[in-house]
Amino acid sequence: MLEERAFAFPCGGDWLYGILSQSARPARRGVLIVVGGPQYRAGSHRQFTLLARSLAAAGIPAMRFDYRGMGDSEGGMRHFESVNDDIRAAIDRFVAESPALEEIVLWGLCDGASAAAMYAPGDQRVRALALLNPWVRTEEGAARATFRHYYGARVLERAFWAKVLDGRFEYRAAMASFAALARKALGVGQRDDVAMTLPERMHAALRSFQGEVLIMLSGADLTAQEFADLASTRAWEKLLGESRFTHYTLPKADHTCSRREWHDQIVEWTCAWSAVRS
Repeated sequence: MLEERAFAFPCGGDWLYGILSQSARPARRGVLIVVGGPQYRAGSHRQFTLLARSLAAAGIPAMRFDYRGMGDSEGGMRHFESVNDDIRAAIDRFVAESPALEEIVLWGLCDGASAAAMYAPGDQRVRALALLNPWVRTEEGAARATFRHYYGARVLERAFWAKVLDGRFEYRAAMASFAALARKALGVGQRDDVAMTLPERMHAALRSFQGEVLIMLSGADLTAQEFADLASTRAWEKLLGESRFTHYTLPKADHTCSRREWHDQIVEWTCAWSAVRS
């Protein structure tokens, strides 16, 4: 029978709350679910609750928790690049609750995946990353993804052409929106900033981290498509081509894999990949 324990643990003078789904037998590897925001530990349509329980049933203990400022946890809300202390505190408590653990897998969705990736190089206990639809958003990247994956599909839709033929298509507004998107896609008017962009920070973190990485992308999600477009560039293609990276795509899935069959596939990939390396 599945055992679950809820508990509080300290972080920066505040109390965070988490839930551990414990496996029937002690395990040397466990999964810490890093929640994408703004979300709390259950996730959209309880996806993180279900994921944690499925992992535990497969013999892999899993913990989910709320950052400061989210769910039941105290403190002010944090940006996803400012949650390193929260993740470290959660790992500390995870290991204390499951003393047999020797390795931690960080599993994250969206900006939770990005937070996990950028945290991982600084903690030797983290040996692997499972990333679903990582957030690498820039205005230019989002505009390019929209051009390639939204407009391309839109012109093939019957409803679009019905709107055009019925005279309900607003050409002026559409052209203005298209032109603005084109400027962003081409980087026109972008400020010259010496600071690293989010994709550059993500690339540096994944290059520095030497553990195994599972990347799962939803085929019907612009966040995923922005990452996929980025991954086709030379620097990213070289990095993601390393043997330590495993890639899967779920063709018709949305951002949170909201259908049961999509969620089950993500769970299956995660469990199989984690078990092989445990």
